[in-house]
Amino acid sequence: MELIDISVPVRPGMHVWEGDPPFRIDQVATVAGDGYNATRLDLGTHTGTHIDAPLHFVDGGATVDSIRLETLVGPCHVVDATAVERQLDAAAVAGLGLPPVTERLLFKTRNGALWDRESFASDWVAFTGDGAEALLALDVRLAGIDYLTIGDEDAHHVLLGAGVVPLEGLDLRDVEPGPYTLFCLPLKVVGTEGAPARALLVRE
Repeated sequence: MELIDISVPVRPGMHVWEGDPPFRIDQVATVAGDGYNATRLDLGTHTGTHIDAPLHFVDGGATVDSIRLETLVGPCHVVDATAVERQLDAAAVAGLGLPPVTERLLFKTRNGALWDRESFASDWVAFTGDGAEALLALDVRLAGIDYLTIGDEDAHHVLLGAGVVPLEGLDLRDVEPGPYTLFCLPLKVVGTEGAPARALLVRE
């Protein structure tokens, strides 16, 4: 069995969405002064690898602590979408040859190269509204992508309105397309619209 960590490292200076708080880590106790080490983390709910909950775009929507674990854990398929230049619209999705019965799809795109840049990039590949509608037609329950957004506002409304969980900020650079088992465990933060997550793929 092979375990593949597809989470991005959480560290000072990491990419964050424009306007989101940068990640900070502060030491609040030391062995020398207090007898133990302790640190304080300061980060946004959409830092690094994370999931969105409906509340992110839907007033009164479900919060991240209410998302069922059965949605976040189970068989998934990593899709080779590296040929898509910018938009994962309905036509692009139709050309990807998606498996018909997979409830969890992770899209490996040319976004992977963006992680090598020193700062946040805006020329990502992401879903449009009609591309998201194409996923609904396949009964997808979770859709992941390898940068900080699954798509535009329309795509978020389509997916979150239908209860599909966006898993954003993945690192799929060293992952071969194909079938895996996904384990995605977000922090159980009560009442928020998103939460950082540790995401792993398992290949037998």
